[in-house]
Amino acid sequence: MRGTMDYRAPQTIDSGAPQTADSGRKDIVLEARGLVKRYGQVTCLDGCDFDLRVGEVLAVIGDNGAGKSSLIKALSGALIPDEGQILVDGEPVRFHNPTDARRYGIETVYQDLAVAPALDIATNMFLGRELRRKGPLGRYLRILDKPAMKHQAEQEMSKLKIGLRSMTSPVENLSGGQRQGVAVARAAAFAQRLVIMDEPTAALGVRETGQVLDLIRRIRDRGLPVILISHNMPNVFEVADRIHIQRLGRRAAVVLPTECTMPEVVAIMTGATSTGGPAPAGA
Repeated sequence: MRGTMDYRAPQTIDSGAPQTADSGRKDIVLEARGLVKRYGQVTCLDGCDFDLRVGEVLAVIGDNGAGKSSLIKALSGALIPDEGQILVDGEPVRFHNPTDARRYGIETVYQDLAVAPALDIATNMFLGRELRRKGPLGRYLRILDKPAMKHQAEQEMSKLKIGLRSMTSPVENLSGGQRQGVAVARAAAFAQRLVIMDEPTAALGVRETGQVLDLIRRIRDRGLPVILISHNMPNVFEVADRIHIQRLGRRAAVVLPTECTMPEVVAIMTGATSTGGPAPAGA
């Protein structure tokens, strides 16, 4: 085994060459340029760049305090950066809250899942977006169209091959992996552009972790790019097409998991290996 000082930085994807407005950018779904976020004297994001491309799983990794959470919150509308720009399909946008991000087709699966344990699966699928009966019953009495929600929930579960038999079962009766499946299916059902997943396997066992990784692949295969935030390096190398390495509030590098090793990635993440500076925003 090589010592830390013997590591050579893996070849990054970003060449550092100047980019024209259209050069290599047509496949970028979501981009951030120079994001800055400060809390008093503490700088969480320090000119952070980011890009997500069509049809990929992009893993975001970094040590504690690297700015991963702040970056993802900015991209999902949960945090407003002090400086910088976010672009969706090349157009500048400004998110004031997560609802704004959802309007642009960005769905987020948070670590706490945001499910209501006492409610059934179908109702959880439509939390905050409930379907109502047609006519006066729905318009004035606001009666829910439970058969329609149940039918659509079954369809989404079937598309992602999530083996839940009854959409009327309370979520509190499900395993951790099944609950994660409900949250993921909900995000995939409403996402028009991309899905952000924050530590989706953090509290799961080996078998359930494998099921969630399969879900991530299926979402990608449906054409939705996925941002995966994870501390689990084997999981990252198993499903990611590219790896965004965050360090000290900036993008330290973007690497291909097929062209580097886990120790090399960890070395960049911890600063043991120099990458020649943060990757350019136009990569």
